[in-house]
Amino acid sequence: MISKGCEQCAVGGKMVLFVYGYCDQRDCFYCPLGENRKNVTQTYANERPIENDEEIIEEAKRMDALGSSITGGEPQEAMEKTCRYIELLKDEFGEDHHIHLYTGITGGRENMRRLAEAGLDEIRFHPPLELWGDMHGTEWEEILYIAREEGLTPAFEIPGIRAEPEFLEFLDEGAADFCNINEFEMSDGNYRRMQEEGFELQEDHMSAVEGSKDDAILEDMASHEKVYFCTSVFKDAAQHRSRLKRMARNIQREFDEITDDGTIVYGKTWVTEQRLDELGVPEEFYTVKSDHVELAWWLLEEMVEDGDVEDGEIVEQYPTYDGTVVERTPLA
Repeated sequence: MISKGCEQCAVGGKMVLFVYGYCDQRDCFYCPLGENRKNVTQTYANERPIENDEEIIEEAKRMDALGSSITGGEPQEAMEKTCRYIELLKDEFGEDHHIHLYTGITGGRENMRRLAEAGLDEIRFHPPLELWGDMHGTEWEEILYIAREEGLTPAFEIPGIRAEPEFLEFLDEGAADFCNINEFEMSDGNYRRMQEEGFELQEDHMSAVEGSKDDAILEDMASHEKVYFCTSVFKDAAQHRSRLKRMARNIQREFDEITDDGTIVYGKTWVTEQRLDELGVPEEFYTVKSDHVELAWWLLEEMVEDGDVEDGEIVEQYPTYDGTVVERTPLA
């Protein structure tokens, strides 16, 4: 790994803070944002819609976050919110809570200074595709040096659309510290426009675009010591699955089982607590809810098979704040 932020992401330790959905200076055909994120002012921490600052801290603690990644739209109105969130996280978790910002605009010196004063560690710029190869002598080169002068670590983060040697030149010149290349992907938010541009999904792949790991990108760019190529598979395993596992371990009850995918599995039935006491079930193996009981799935399965309990179900759910259920398996 070439960045502390990437190291934390690799172990699922980065909370993803989506600040704003408006991007008034760009209309990228490959923008992956779906309907619930594009052109909205709603803030999200991971999958959780945020209504107040305290909920951001709650979500960070839920996953035992090592750091935060801030992204979203780019209007100036988002700056106040972004700086407040950075200060909030640093005050709560200390300077070791690494925060990086992904942005599609240059922002200027005053914004770089405000972000640095708030506590931002690293800023990753995503220049418009139409400027790739022609950024020297523009604001995109200037902002790299300005960011560094103001105390930030400047870098690039770009989609793997095509190889572009100019990014390597910026690295060799010392203007940028590193460049992250994300495997080019299709999503519900960009699928139609991507097809219009002639891009197609890789065979037997849910999101990666055909040709997004071609030889030119891998050999010309990813072999550079300051370039990291982040694949779709790695992002799924690191950003999502590992983050789910951190959450699951953090909220796990004694009788919950955590799967390899980071989901939680337990049993659910509608017997009384008195009945469980009669069957000799230890208190640490169940929790009483308002209209049901949750308990060790294997214990419930055994009790149903023995006829001690009439029915129930095995529940698999995400450890996220809304507890989305993945699967229910009836027992009878």
